[in-house]
Amino acid sequence: MRPGGRIQAAAEVLEDIFSRHQPAATALQDWGKRHRFAGSGDRAAIGTLVYDVLRRWLSLGAQMGSDAPRALAVAAASKALGLSVADVAAVCDGGPHAPAPLSDDEQARLAAGLATDVPPYVAADVPEWVMPSFTRAFGARAIAEGRAMAERAPIDLRANLLKATRDKVVTALATLGAEPATLAPFGVRIPPPQGAGKSPHVEAEAAHGKGWFEVQDEGSQIAAALSGAGPRQQVLDLCAGAGGKTLALAASMQNSGQIYAYDSDKGQLRPIFERLQRAGVRNAQVLTGGDAAGLVALGPRFDVVLVDAPCSGSGTWRRKPDAKWRLKPEALAMRQREQREVLTQAAALVKPGGRLTYVTCSVLPEENVDQVVWFRDAFPGFDLVPFEEVWASTIGGDVPASADGSTDTLLLTPASHRTDGFFVASFQRAAT
Repeated sequence: MRPGGRIQAAAEVLEDIFSRHQPAATALQDWGKRHRFAGSGDRAAIGTLVYDVLRRWLSLGAQMGSDAPRALAVAAASKALGLSVADVAAVCDGGPHAPAPLSDDEQARLAAGLATDVPPYVAADVPEWVMPSFTRAFGARAIAEGRAMAERAPIDLRANLLKATRDKVVTALATLGAEPATLAPFGVRIPPPQGAGKSPHVEAEAAHGKGWFEVQDEGSQIAAALSGAGPRQQVLDLCAGAGGKTLALAASMQNSGQIYAYDSDKGQLRPIFERLQRAGVRNAQVLTGGDAAGLVALGPRFDVVLVDAPCSGSGTWRRKPDAKWRLKPEALAMRQREQREVLTQAAALVKPGGRLTYVTCSVLPEENVDQVVWFRDAFPGFDLVPFEEVWASTIGGDVPASADGSTDTLLLTPASHRTDGFFVASFQRAAT
């Protein structure tokens, strides 16, 4: 397909997303089934363009003076497909599979870029109702943080120390541009592609089949490391999901002690079994998903309880940009209730002197610092441990500054740390 055909296809996919309220992945899959002539390169380029639009929906619409799918696809095409403004105008020639020619106004808007007087939430590309939370979290940096969350994300990997070293993984994936991560001690990064380039399918690599690495954002790796899980401990991953952090914790424990993996949704937990086997984990006990009574029966035996709480997912908007526009205030309120429920559950399972680590993949203070305040009031037997102390005792080396300026809790963000958005708070239960 020519570039004009890719722009037109992206506009058609966006129309399905907007009019039928389809998830982006579903709309792209449906388009591919209707247009089987499109090659893998075409489908990758169209997907790149669609996701770039969703990342910057508000600013692109403001630039073009229109939220129409055609206008948005045209506005994003220059960056997404690696075209100049003149190239975009040239490929929109009204041909059989191309958009209609650009008007003089459209060409002028493409050349001018985004105006400087747009509202802050438009400049930040976040929902208007979310902007006060961004401002509360980041102050004068709110727009910059929002813009960074509207960029493409890299592929981050965690070297599995049960089977390989980071250097070994970097060497195995050298042809993909792999390099050591900046903050996570066992992290490996593959930069995002430029233009219409396609991200590599790293799970098809032999090194993945051998269990040498797992796909895991650098921020998620840091959150797991800050839990302090180590050899011969009793550890609980309370909201284990598919097991990404369980695998990281097991590696830190050097396959000794015992780690329990639990999730209230047994469907979310199902993939963990194959992942544990591939990674060579031998010290994990997978609890029956949704069996809250069985979990409670374990009692306060754990040295470490990791609570990767259900949340809005705002920290992952680079990777799931359509979720940014689906988030509603009532959903955020529901997540806050769920977070308090799981924190209450977790507190009863930490042994005296043990550690509870609260994690979200969110940048919103309602899910982060507000929940810390609530937990400290509700459970006075737990002390908040400043994250700098935790970093020094777990990861070591230079300690990064929290994106929200806190010295007690850590907020990681794309703009400040080049990670996804992650929040980490560490509590220690009194010894008696």
